[in-house]
Amino acid sequence: MAVFKLTIEYDGGPYVGWQKQTNGPSVQASLEAAVFAFSGEHARVKGAGRTDAGVHALGQVADVTFERDDWNGDTVRDAINHFLKQSPISVLSAEPAAVDFSARFSAVQRHYLYRLADRRPPLALTLGRAWWWPVPLDVEAMAGAADVFVGRHDFTTFRSTECQANSPVRHVDTLQVARVGEEIHIEVSARSFLHNPVRSFVGTLKLVGEGKWTRQDVVDALEARDRTRCGPLAPPEGLYLARVDY
Repeated sequence: MAVFKLTIEYDGGPYVGWQKQTNGPSVQASLEAAVFAFSGEHARVKGAGRTDAGVHALGQVADVTFERDDWNGDTVRDAINHFLKQSPISVLSAEPAAVDFSARFSAVQRHYLYRLADRRPPLALTLGRAWWWPVPLDVEAMAGAADVFVGRHDFTTFRSTECQANSPVRHVDTLQVARVGEEIHIEVSARSFLHNPVRSFVGTLKLVGEGKWTRQDVVDALEARDRTRCGPLAPPEGLYLARVDY
């Protein structure tokens, strides 16, 4: 038996999300099909985070266990990629891991990036990979309100009604907003996340950038612990699972 840690990038646009579902193609199912094609084993590929439909990854991490134990990492990486040629998925690395390694449960921090392009011309080269907003936003105001989310809070207002977590309490380690060329980048880090919090944060901060909300409005929304007080949910195409730390 051999366990491998896979680091993966993908364009989430064509998929219903990471997790295998009956309503369309998923990243997980594509990877497992590629694993079977080269190994003949029905091995489960288990990810560190279940990205939603349309969400991308720069550094998703997964674990896969093979019955055969004589492959090296380069062979596993290249063989999986060979059978992913028609898919916007790439295994960046495959590293031998301890038998008790879990991409999900061994993770100590997850990092997400959201790209928001607030420019007048519509997107061409980054279409489907950033949220286009044709009116300039106040980045300083957004950054000033972002620290409201940092720390340990009850995030009931900012989690999906479909979230299955036992508790709405989470600790957000960092949330930074910065101008990067024609884009605004929102970077969020935490050990674990609820369902849809980053897109909820971004949609709310956009209201601040438009001047429709103040920092105090964000504070009030958080303290209300009421999903109806959340700003609009930002679209999935701007969101990336950037990195997972172990």
